[in-house]
Amino acid sequence: MVVIIAEKPSLARNIVAGIGKMTNKNGYYENNEYIVTYAFGHLFTLCDIEEYQDKKDNKWTMEGLPCFPEKFKFRLKKNENKKDDEGVIKQFEIIKQLVNREDVDTIVNAGDSDREGEIIVRLCIINALKSKKKVLRLWLPDQTPETVAQGLKEMKDDSEYNSLANEGFARTYVDWLYGVNLTRYATLKTGTLLRVGRVIIPIVKAIYDRDMDIKNFTPEIYYGITSNEKTSDEEIELNSKEKFDKDSLEKAQKLCDEYNNLKAIVTDKKVKKDVLKPGKLYSLSKLQNFLGKKYKMPMSKSLAIVQKLYEEGYLTYPRTNSEYLATNEKDKVKKIIEIVSNLGYDLKFKDQKNIFDDSKIESHSALTPTYKIPKKENLSKDELIVYSTVLKRFAAVFAKEDCKIEKTEITIKLGDKEEFSLKGTVILEKGWTKYDFYNKNDKVLPNLNINDEVNINFKPKEKKTSAPKHYTIETLNNYLKNPFRDEKEKQSEDDSEDYKAIFEGLELGTEATRTGIINNAISSKYIELKKDTYYILPNGIYLIESLINMQINMDKYKTSTLGKGLKSVYRNEKTINDVVLLAKDEIKDIFDKSKLETDSGFYGDIVGKCPKCGKDVMKNKYGFGCTGYKDGCDFRINGTICKKSISKKDASDLLEKGITDKIDNFVSKNNKLFSAKIKLENGKTLFDFN
Repeated sequence: MVVIIAEKPSLARNIVAGIGKMTNKNGYYENNEYIVTYAFGHLFTLCDIEEYQDKKDNKWTMEGLPCFPEKFKFRLKKNENKKDDEGVIKQFEIIKQLVNREDVDTIVNAGDSDREGEIIVRLCIINALKSKKKVLRLWLPDQTPETVAQGLKEMKDDSEYNSLANEGFARTYVDWLYGVNLTRYATLKTGTLLRVGRVIIPIVKAIYDRDMDIKNFTPEIYYGITSNEKTSDEEIELNSKEKFDKDSLEKAQKLCDEYNNLKAIVTDKKVKKDVLKPGKLYSLSKLQNFLGKKYKMPMSKSLAIVQKLYEEGYLTYPRTNSEYLATNEKDKVKKIIEIVSNLGYDLKFKDQKNIFDDSKIESHSALTPTYKIPKKENLSKDELIVYSTVLKRFAAVFAKEDCKIEKTEITIKLGDKEEFSLKGTVILEKGWTKYDFYNKNDKVLPNLNINDEVNINFKPKEKKTSAPKHYTIETLNNYLKNPFRDEKEKQSEDDSEDYKAIFEGLELGTEATRTGIINNAISSKYIELKKDTYYILPNGIYLIESLINMQINMDKYKTSTLGKGLKSVYRNEKTINDVVLLAKDEIKDIFDKSKLETDSGFYGDIVGKCPKCGKDVMKNKYGFGCTGYKDGCDFRINGTICKKSISKKDASDLLEKGITDKIDNFVSKNNKLFSAKIKLENGKTLFDFN
C-alpha cells in the first residue's frame, strides 16, 4: 500500500479525484492501492525560546538572549490561545497510524510543490515519525485530475528534492533566529512590541525612506522653453532640452527670441511597419502588479483568489517567480490551447524562446489556465477578474494573428541649434490586442512631410522639480524582486539580469512569502495601503527609527547577503549550518553593541534622579522621563536629539554632573554634522559648545 500525505484537505480531495473510486474514512481516503491523508498546512512549528530553557512562564526577559539552539526543535502547532490544538493532535495521530501500518511500504510527500510544501510533509515523516520506509515525491504543477494521474506515474524519490528541502529548513531556522531574538531584544529595549524580521524590516524601511524623502522634499523652480503652435490646423508641441534656474528667466527669454528667429524644418520622416509583441505570461508578482494597478486589488486578496482558483484546478501553481514555460510542457500546452480555443479565441501553438525557456525557471513555470475551465456563474466578480486576466494573457501569447503596427518618427531641425523627435504608433491589425490589455496612450502624430516648415513660438515655461512618488503595489513589488535595479530604468525585452538576480537570491522575500509579510506589516500598523499606494504609519516610523537608534541594521544589503547564502544552500554550495552561522554572527554583533557606552539602555532602566522633583528618571518609549509624571512632573530627556541617539551614559552624566561629555555626529537643520555637549539648565536640556 502507498500512503499519500497531502499538505491540506483540499489537495487531498483533488488527489482522490485523480485516483478515482476511494472510500472516505475518518481523516483519510482508501482503496486497494492508495491511502490519501492530509495535514492542515503546518502541523509542526519551531519551539519557542522558553521551551529550550525549560521556563515555566512566558515572560520575556534578556535572560538567555541571544538564543542559538544547538539543534532546532519542532513541536505540534498550538491554537490561537497557545494551548494544545485537539484537531492538530488528532490528525497527526491518524497520519502516524497510517504511516506505521504493516501493509504500507511507501510514503508519498504531496506537499505543495515548493520549498515550504516540501518541508511540511518531511517534518511529519522524518522529524516526527522517523519512518524508514520508502518516500516518493508527488510534484503537481496544477491540481486537475489529469495532472494528478500523470504525476502519480512520474514520482521520483524524495531525496532528489533534498536541496529544496535544505533551503527550506535554512530559511526557517534563519527567520526564527532573527524574528525571535531581535523582536524580543527590540521590545525589551523600547517597552513596545516591535516585530523585527529578516524581510519585514527592509520592506517597511523602503516605504519609510521613500515617504521621508517625499516629506523632506523641497521643489526647485526652473524654466524650460516650449513651443505649442498650430501647423495646418494641427497643434505641434516642441520641448527644448535647455533648462534654466529660477534666477535666469531673462536668459530663457533671450534663447526663446533666438529660437523664434529660426526656421523649424522637417528633415526626416521614417514610417516602419512592425509587430507589437504581447506581454509575457504572468508570474505571481507580475499578476499582482497588474491587478493592483488596474483594479486596486491588494496583494493579499489577489493571492487568496489565485490560490483558491489553483486549489479548484482552474489555474497552475500560483507562487511562481517565472514568466516562462518549461520545454517539457509543450504537449500539455497544446492541449490547453485546444481547450481555450473552444471559448472563442483564435490560437495557435508557438515554439518560441520568449515563451519556453528552462533557464528562467527555478521550480515552477508561469501561471496559465489548466484543462479545467470554470463556468462564469460559479465565480465571484473578483474571481472572474483574476481568472480572466490569466486566461487573456495566455490567449494573447498564443494568438494566431499578430498585432501589426505602423511606427512613425518625425525629425524637426531648428536651424543648427536643436533637433526635436516626435514618435507615434498606429495599430493596423489588432491581433492579440483583441484579447488582452495593452497601452492605448500612443501619440497620434501630425501629418507632416520632409521639408515642411513647422510654425513655432517658443516661450519660457515655469516648472518645478517633482518629489519622488510613493510606492505602489507595482513599484514596491518590482523593488523587492530586485532592490538593486534603478527604478527609472526602462524594462527591456532582455530580462536575463532580472532572472539572474532572482536565482542569486537578491530578492527580498519570495513569491511564496512576500504577500504574507507585507500583510503582516499592514496588520501591525507599520504601513497602510490606500487603493494601490503604500504609506508609512506612525508605528512604522517609530519601528524604523528605534532600530536605527539601536544600531540594528537590516537593510537590503544585509537581507540580500543572507538571501544569496540561502540560494547557495539550494545549489549545494553551502550547508544549512553555514547560513545559520552567518545569521548568528550578525545577531551576536547586535547584542554585543548593547554593552557599549553608546547604548541607549533598556526600557525601565533607572538613569538618575529628576532635577525638578527628585524622583527616579527612567528609560521609556521615547527617551528618559521622570517617574513622577503622574504627579505633574514633566521632566524628560529626548531619546534622539538632532538625529543623534542619546545613550544611557549620556543621560546618567546629565543627571549626575549636569553636563555630558562631548557628543559627535549631531545633524543640524541644514544636514551638517556638529559636535557639542548637552547641559542641564533650569530643568531643560541645552547644547554647550564650549
